[in-house]
Amino acid sequence: MEGPDKQVLIDIVTIRMPFGKYKDRLICDLPIFYLEWFNKKEWPTGKIGYLMQNVYEIKINGMEPLLRQIKSVIRR
Repeated sequence: MEGPDKQVLIDIVTIRMPFGKYKDRLICDLPIFYLEWFNKKEWPTGKIGYLMQNVYEIKINGMEPLLRQIKSVIRR
């Protein structure tokens, strides 16, 4: 079984939200209630929506420490 796509994880901690109330915030730093709203309505199309869905899954499964760890390594 393969692990998560490394590039997706890197993108999650380096790409910023391009629109909305949380514009310019890192995708990994979007609040869970914001992600839940999109999950109930509709995810944005394209890469941003894909990254947001992945962050949502990571957060609801209690794996947020993984994002913090990757973020700290990337910032070195």
